[in-house]
Amino acid sequence: MQILENISLKEYNTFGVQCYAKRFVSINSFHDLQQLLKTEKELFLLSGGSNMLLRKDIDKLVVFLNFKGISIDREDKNLVHITANAGENWHEFVLWCISEGYGGIENLSLIPGNIGTCPIQNIGAYGVEVKDCITKVEALEIATGKLIIFSNEECKFGYRNSIFKNEAKGKYIITSVSFQLTKNVHQLNTSYGAIETALADKKITSPTLKDVSDVVIRIRKSKLPDPKEIGNSGSFFKNPVISKTQFLELHKKHENIPSYSISETETKIPAGWLVEQCGFKGKRFGDAGVHKKQALVLVNYGNASGTEIYQLAKKIQTKVLENFSISLEIEVNII
Repeated sequence: MQILENISLKEYNTFGVQCYAKRFVSINSFHDLQQLLKTEKELFLLSGGSNMLLRKDIDKLVVFLNFKGISIDREDKNLVHITANAGENWHEFVLWCISEGYGGIENLSLIPGNIGTCPIQNIGAYGVEVKDCITKVEALEIATGKLIIFSNEECKFGYRNSIFKNEAKGKYIITSVSFQLTKNVHQLNTSYGAIETALADKKITSPTLKDVSDVVIRIRKSKLPDPKEIGNSGSFFKNPVISKTQFLELHKKHENIPSYSISETETKIPAGWLVEQCGFKGKRFGDAGVHKKQALVLVNYGNASGTEIYQLAKKIQTKVLENFSISLEIEVNII
């Protein structure tokens, strides 16, 4: 374990923003992390770098969580309980599960990031959220170095939210996540429109885990840019949830507004549609821009700073509020 100085973080964040770490260390084992916490308390945690926008150099010690490992804790005829360490790549983990015949997270294929960050954001896509499969999250408490186990309930999962984004933020380092997945009788979620249509186009009536994953991957690739080709962090804004009363008022002015009923009193509006209606889709402002295929994705065309991307986000928020009286909430962590 070696602490390095003045390290570029451009390759460690999917936006490809150029910022520097005053001090940087790559942690390759649970033991090394425990040892580090004996002397270091002011830390900046870095995993997949997929859900953050860096606007400045980092003065704290940047800790890159790189320890890997997957283990089967227990299993029976129908279920398997698996623990994956924080440094495992999420998409590779999903593909491994599918190859082993374990179901439940196939709809979450191709989501960027690592295992350690998946519960923080409660990642979700195509009708599935990771909270539906998580049984526990293990984390080291920074102040004490003690290992704390959070049950699913204690994680306080919500839409793109968890305890780790709120009262526990900055207090813990997630070291592993445990999942309960299906082995034989899989409950495939194919009702999401795009998946259903894609399966029908391929004339697949009895899809396998791999069929669902392949379709999701193809859909995501058709809509979302690859961070390796153009800097981005996936969905930049949360889909806003508004009251049914507000939605009915909006519908009078915008008859084509898409919506998804959440409850008897709440409706979800696609944030990408709102951004597109405000004229931002495909627009470029220097090297910061909005993706041409998906207005929910802000991109770095090469040399945009984090501040420039953030300023574009604020401009979008202002316009959406003016046009629709809806406050868009940023999903990405702004640093």
